[in-house]
Amino acid sequence: MHESYDYGIWSMVIFNVILFGGFVLGFLRPRKKYEWRTLGVFAAFIVALFTEMYGFPLTIYALISLFGDKLGVADPFQHVNGHLLGVLFGAPEWVKLVICQIGGFVMLIGLIIMGKGWRQIHEAQGQLVTGGVYAYVRHPQYSGLFLITIGMLIQWPTLITLIMWPVLMIAYYRLALREEKAVIEQFGEVYLEYKRRVPAFIPRRSRNRQPVNISSDQTKEVQL
Repeated sequence: MHESYDYGIWSMVIFNVILFGGFVLGFLRPRKKYEWRTLGVFAAFIVALFTEMYGFPLTIYALISLFGDKLGVADPFQHVNGHLLGVLFGAPEWVKLVICQIGGFVMLIGLIIMGKGWRQIHEAQGQLVTGGVYAYVRHPQYSGLFLITIGMLIQWPTLITLIMWPVLMIAYYRLALREEKAVIEQFGEVYLEYKRRVPAFIPRRSRNRQPVNISSDQTKEVQL
C-alpha cells in the first residue's frame, strides 16, 4: 500500500485540456485543414501532459520500475514526486515546488505575448502589423505558444512530452513558413523587407524596431 495516491483526478485532466486548448484555439483561430492538424499536435501534447500531471504518473512509474530504489523515491504516487527533474536530481520538495512556479511564470509570459499579438492583429483592420510585439518577432503568437510549452516542460516534464515537444516545434515552424508565403504574395517587397529586419520567433538584443509603413489600401487581413 502507498502512503498516498494523489492521482486519478480525471476531472482536472479534462478541465486543463479544455482551458489551455480553448485559449490557444481562441487566439490562433485555425481555418484551414493544415492549421487544424498543427493544432491537433498541440492538443495531443497537453493531453499527454495533464494525464501524467493529474491522471497517472506514467513517467515516474516507469522509472521506478526500471531503476527501483536507485531513484530514492519512497512513494511514487505522492504528487510532488511526479516531477521528473526533481526526482532525477534528488531535489527536496521545496525545490520541486520552486521549479513548478518558474514554469508557471514562463507560461504566463507566453500567454501575455500571445494575447498582445492577437490584439494587434485584430486592431489593425486587415493591414500588415509591424509594430509592437511584431517589431521584435514576426510570429509572436507562435513564440508565445512555444513559451507556454516550455513552461509546461519546466513545470511538469514527462518522457512523452519531451519526445513530442520537438515535433510540436517543427509543426508550427512549418506552418509559419507556409503562412509567410501567402503574406509575401499579398504584401510583396514590403513584407520581405520586414522579414529581413525582424526574426521569426526569437527577438534579437539590439535592432531598429521602427514599424514598416504600408499603404492604407492594403486592407486584406493577414494572420501571422
